[in-house]
Amino acid sequence: MAMTATTDSDVPIGSLNTTPLIDIMLVLLVMFIITIPLQTHAVKVALPTPGPQLPHPNSDFNTLSVAPSGQIGWNGAPVDLVTLRTYLDLTRTMTPEPELHIAADPYARYARVDEMLAVVKRSAVTKVGFVDNERYAHFTR
Repeated sequence: MAMTATTDSDVPIGSLNTTPLIDIMLVLLVMFIITIPLQTHAVKVALPTPGPQLPHPNSDFNTLSVAPSGQIGWNGAPVDLVTLRTYLDLTRTMTPEPELHIAADPYARYARVDEMLAVVKRSAVTKVGFVDNERYAHFTR
């Protein structure tokens, strides 16, 4: 049995055309399915582990030295330039600010001493002094 449509222009159509609504709902469903995995995606970040605690600088004075091998020392312990800057920043926060005694070995390379002095200058430490200068009195290379 076939259904035939009548073409009465005086009779209003009582059914709602749901095809556009279904199309919109399907498009929204597909968009939500695509975007949900992106929201739950996690990025793995390797956070640094806390290292050993830095020793607190002395409150009276700290000695900064350069060995002939180029090793920089802070109160006798070897340090790199980054750690040196950290120590210098710590001394700037102390009241009163401790003195910084610089003692470079006469046989140390000047370039290494210059790198160390540049870090000291950038840290804006105000109480700096050179010690053991009598070692240079009879220095010949």
